[in-house]
Amino acid sequence: MISVTVVSRGKYGERAIRTIMKKTDFEVAEVPIPKDLPGFIEDTEPYTKDVDLTSDLVIIFALHPDLTPAFAACAAESGAGAIIVSGNDTSELEKIRDRYRIHIHADEICCALAPCGDRVIDEFTGVLGKPMFEISVMDGIVSDVRVIRGSPCGASWWVASQLVGTPVMDAPSKAGLLVQQYPCRAVRGTRGGIHRSAEIHKKAVLSAVARIGI
Repeated sequence: MISVTVVSRGKYGERAIRTIMKKTDFEVAEVPIPKDLPGFIEDTEPYTKDVDLTSDLVIIFALHPDLTPAFAACAAESGAGAIIVSGNDTSELEKIRDRYRIHIHADEICCALAPCGDRVIDEFTGVLGKPMFEISVMDGIVSDVRVIRGSPCGASWWVASQLVGTPVMDAPSKAGLLVQQYPCRAVRGTRGGIHRSAEIHKKAVLSAVARIGI
């Protein structure tokens, strides 16, 4: 069992915390930071000092160009085993990787995280990350959907519940539409973000259908 600390900012991070608590036996701690922040923060120490980031895994939802690398460096210095950053990869994060020899996964969506050979990330993705489903079908209709691995935001479990009763051939495309209806924090209005999340869930359902020979 791993320990997880989530650096949250307002609504960002709250669903991940709930999902981790509900769907895993991981130990969870939260480090909240203010929702409203200045665009530029020259001195990040007031935000990072006295913060305990000694967990096996630190997930950072700071969504700030100065605080994100500051918390990542603090986590690495504190002995964290791995770091997940909500947001795009940056040169600052690459420097932290190189300096501390720590695995940092950075992405704008949380449902792309997959096993990578890192012990901590692989244990986390045993339950949470890039979705994986098992589907049962009766008379061409989805009768049950089991989430083997689900998105940390919880979308995968909601999708699974809504697919029951759907014609199996319609299930993949419906999964993609359902993700876009879920109150996900992913960016909307771009080719990435929520559209990428939808495509990932669609492909996961396609794979589940293929595994039962349909």
